[in-house]
Amino acid sequence: MATTKNEIDFLLHLADNALIIGHRNSEWCGHGPILEQDIAITNIALDYIGQARNVYQHAAELINQHADTIQLTQTGKDISLPVTEDSLAYLRDVVEFKNLLITEIPNGDWAQTTLRLFLLSQFQLELFNQLLKHEDPQVAAIVEKSIKEISYHVKWSQDWVLRLGDGTEESKRRMQNAIDAIWAFTGELFIQPEYATAACLNYAAIQTAWNQKVSAIFEEAGLVIPAKTFVQKGGAIGMHTEHLGYILAEMQYLQRAYPNSEW
Repeated sequence: MATTKNEIDFLLHLADNALIIGHRNSEWCGHGPILEQDIAITNIALDYIGQARNVYQHAAELINQHADTIQLTQTGKDISLPVTEDSLAYLRDVVEFKNLLITEIPNGDWAQTTLRLFLLSQFQLELFNQLLKHEDPQVAAIVEKSIKEISYHVKWSQDWVLRLGDGTEESKRRMQNAIDAIWAFTGELFIQPEYATAACLNYAAIQTAWNQKVSAIFEEAGLVIPAKTFVQKGGAIGMHTEHLGYILAEMQYLQRAYPNSEW
């Protein structure tokens, strides 16, 4: 199977989503509302970091095999060959990252963090179920493993949406405020990037299934979907909020200060 730039970019899109949301969730380590939930969200962060590693490793293998035809960066700064998972995570600049904007916005309070995880993981579950049919068996295998973890992420986060939405007046207010703050970032989930060319993907079907599940949970929790809002978009093609720069500055500091460091 011939490897194209589109296939590499789509892998980086998947890995970047996992890496950035994993980093965001990890910021709750030691700050969760109770010990059990602190451990839960930290483990979810580790799930995403593991998912990112698997996809970066596969992308690195393909890039190294096709280095003569694959241009990795947009900034003109070369990444030394052979490419590794570390160089993909730690040596690309902001404009090279292809993660969705919803993954990089600040955590906010517990309501906003758990809501974002619910909205994102429900999307990922629908997307990954389609990717099980991907023609690259390595991608299909990574996705199959990830679905088991994402199914738990959906259940855990939707329980918090229901608990807070159908809880006290204060918890309901916080969850509704979270919906109002995040909703503009959900539209980007269903904008299929030009490089997402896998024949098995149907973003319209993903959106339909996502809408049905999210609407049902919100209705059960007594929450209201905002009226149509402006769609925040651009992350998948390297146009990011100011927040990603701060994330990368923190995450990439060691590798840039001490080049070629390894775990």
